[in-house]
Amino acid sequence: MNIQQFQYVLAVHEYQHFELAAEKCFVTQSTLSTMISKFEDEIGIKIFDRKKKPVQLTTEGLEIVKQLQVISKNIAAFKELTQELKGEITGTLSLSVIPTVAPFLLPLFLQDFARKFPNLNVIVREETTAEIIRKLKSRALDIGILSTPINDKEIIEYPLYDEPFLFYDAEQVGCAEVAAKSIDLNNLCVMEEGHCMRTQVLQICDQRDRLLTSKLNFEYKAGSIDGLLRFVKANKAATFLPYLATTDFPEAERLHLSSFSNPIPYRTIGLVVHNHFVKNKLLHILQKEVSDKVVHQLPKIGNQGAQLNPLS
Repeated sequence: MNIQQFQYVLAVHEYQHFELAAEKCFVTQSTLSTMISKFEDEIGIKIFDRKKKPVQLTTEGLEIVKQLQVISKNIAAFKELTQELKGEITGTLSLSVIPTVAPFLLPLFLQDFARKFPNLNVIVREETTAEIIRKLKSRALDIGILSTPINDKEIIEYPLYDEPFLFYDAEQVGCAEVAAKSIDLNNLCVMEEGHCMRTQVLQICDQRDRLLTSKLNFEYKAGSIDGLLRFVKANKAATFLPYLATTDFPEAERLHLSSFSNPIPYRTIGLVVHNHFVKNKLLHILQKEVSDKVVHQLPKIGNQGAQLNPLS
């Protein structure tokens, strides 16, 4: 058996069609079919039921494919490791960032980082925490940037920065400091379910995990900070904002911001990878690049901050 046979089996599984799989593998259908048949003969198991259209896996074939997917990922990781040992920064790096971080963090470092590695193709997406973790575990993603801690034994976390929250009230001018427990929940707007920042805001408000009520007679489920902020301003409501989301506010908008009194609530943003991740040199370069660009943007929180668990 050989790696090509593994690739041919996985291609047929993906496309459920021998001819299309052969086209994607740049071989003739007869070559692909013969190679798979030889593989099946060697292991003594029929992987595909060729009589069905589209082609389907046999019961035994399903288990074989699962193992081949693991082997394929390990082979890719081995290639990446050899490149790194030779000092080569090439190939593809997939990076996913949660939506409440991406618009404010990526412009600070991404362009400079990509420019340093012209032979590296960086693919960046905005995705939720749950989706990032799922993709890391399936090895469909290299690195995630999200709010930590995750506390998952399959995931390794690397800290980037601590980001305090600010209070924004569209109805009135802010004050020097505001106590989290004094916030009126009836006029507070938050992100929709599924965003870790919603959970964090509920934690800030004395861990009251009940649904927030509103003076408005309609409900708006914000999927982004930009959408949340527009809604808040239009309806003279209030919300919590991560510090980096406010750095480019015009002076008129900054008048509506208030800092929190101690303990200052904050979130820790970090890099996360699967514990089998091998591009460690690139990972640490990225960690330093982000930290260096962000550290001067944020105020120091000190010893009286209250860290928030995004998944509690």
